[in-house]
Amino acid sequence: MSLFRRKSTDLVEESANPAAPEEEIAARSRSYTPGKGRETPKRPGGGRRPPAATKPLTKEEQRERRRQLRADAATEFRREGGPRDRGPERLLARNVVDSRRTVGTWFFGGALVVLIGSNQAMPPVIQLASNIVWAALAFGVIVDSILISRKIRKLVRERFPDTGQRMGSLYLYAIMRSITFRRMRAPQPRVNIGDPV
Repeated sequence: MSLFRRKSTDLVEESANPAAPEEEIAARSRSYTPGKGRETPKRPGGGRRPPAATKPLTKEEQRERRRQLRADAATEFRREGGPRDRGPERLLARNVVDSRRTVGTWFFGGALVVLIGSNQAMPPVIQLASNIVWAALAFGVIVDSILISRKIRKLVRERFPDTGQRMGSLYLYAIMRSITFRRMRAPQPRVNIGDPV
């Protein structure tokens, strides 16, 4: 008996159901094939795999994640600054301050020395010296602030003649930056000391 011959049971079924090929053709034509430009019907469930269930984090992992997010936010703030640091005028003011040495960077260190030196337990000579240092620092900060403000006003008028920025706010922003230690300034300085602005 040949392997390619049909079984007798198949022949019996075909003769008993002569409409089988017609039904098969009709069933094929009922299966939907969209025309050009028509959307293919979606399978139930969207045809996508369900998302893999994520395992809940332990308390230590949550704590570590929060710490990492805080560190990332602090790094971003240190690099880019906050909303008050936005705008070309603010960038110019920062560059003016960062391109020069300012007396203000020594202000807080000097204030600490003055505080210790003006203690009543200190000899009168040290108290007098600390008061002189305090007066010199205050005078230096005032002069420095005036020079910074004048330079900012000149550059802003040249480069941004139609600015809507309030100049008093810009001066205060620059002065507060000038009395902050260079390493602690945010955003980070983009120019070196002595660079042209």
